[in-house]
Amino acid sequence: MKTLTVGLPDGAYEIRIGNGLLMELGAALLPFRGEEVPVVVVTDENVWAHYHAPFAAALAAAGIAFVPAVFPAGETNKCLGGLGRLYDVFAEAGLPRGGLVVAFGGGVIGDLAGFAAATWMRGVRFVQVPTTLLAQVDSSVGGKTAVNHTRGKNLIGAFYQPKLVVIDPETLRTLPAREVRGGMAEVIKYGAIRSRSLFDKLDRDADPAALPEIIEACCRVKAGIVSRDERDLGERMLLNFGHTFGHAIERRHGYGHYTHGEAVAFGMVIAARLGECLALTQPGAADALRRLLARHRLEPDYPEAPGALMSAMESDKKSGGGGVRVVFLRRIGEAFTREMRFADLEAALAPPGEASAQR
Repeated sequence: MKTLTVGLPDGAYEIRIGNGLLMELGAALLPFRGEEVPVVVVTDENVWAHYHAPFAAALAAAGIAFVPAVFPAGETNKCLGGLGRLYDVFAEAGLPRGGLVVAFGGGVIGDLAGFAAATWMRGVRFVQVPTTLLAQVDSSVGGKTAVNHTRGKNLIGAFYQPKLVVIDPETLRTLPAREVRGGMAEVIKYGAIRSRSLFDKLDRDADPAALPEIIEACCRVKAGIVSRDERDLGERMLLNFGHTFGHAIERRHGYGHYTHGEAVAFGMVIAARLGECLALTQPGAADALRRLLARHRLEPDYPEAPGALMSAMESDKKSGGGGVRVVFLRRIGEAFTREMRFADLEAALAPPGEASAQR
């Protein structure tokens, strides 16, 4: 087992990574549950179908009773309606301020359960047990919790840190191939923004057996960034590389048409190409990113003109006034942010003929 620490002013917490940790989960949860206080486990139908028996056995071995809140799988439940249904479960279970919520699933479950935990009784403890690659390398770490609004993704949320993150890479064995590919987009993001060595490793080695090491590398990068910038005021913004465009793609096509990872893959290439066009990014970075995404069976090229995303981008929570903050690559392994006015961004994204006409 590998253990990393996210150090924060209000208290550190551990990220534990290791094959078979699901079977030891009950013992890991004991320090965070009050005596005779219910534990609510938030999950989805797909995860529960695969892991109900081992999960229940692990908690029973530690003498922990729990109440399951099982949602249909998919992004559509990450909304105010889904949040209300989860509050109903909390109320029926009698979940007090000293209770514990366990998020057992992918990023949708982690975001929904985390935001519910942050707002129920003004905050109850919660633990992340991510079961998708995307959640294991990214969304389970750092305390960003949210639900979607019709006007945009993650518009209703809070920073609320888990007490513990338990990552068992063996849960990826039952993950559909498309979900693994989507998670690899976030892995590649870490290499692109902060670690050229990880980027090169991913280019050399696409062996799934290397996933525990890759998960640890990503979590190590994110833990360091979150420790220095918990509230997304500076360095942490780099983690949004590809997301401004990716979120716009998700909104434009409806959540679920593309997976989050697929949309981020498109968004990273759009951002890298835009950076090269503006002479902000080292030439060739976009092609290197495209090749690596394709190597990991991700489609790198968004099938529509990027300018079509402008209306969706203006609703993004990262936009303010007449502009939006975009994450660019200086080169592979080094990223920075720049504020761009919507008018300038629209002109830069327009096809060459249209851009000339606008000028």
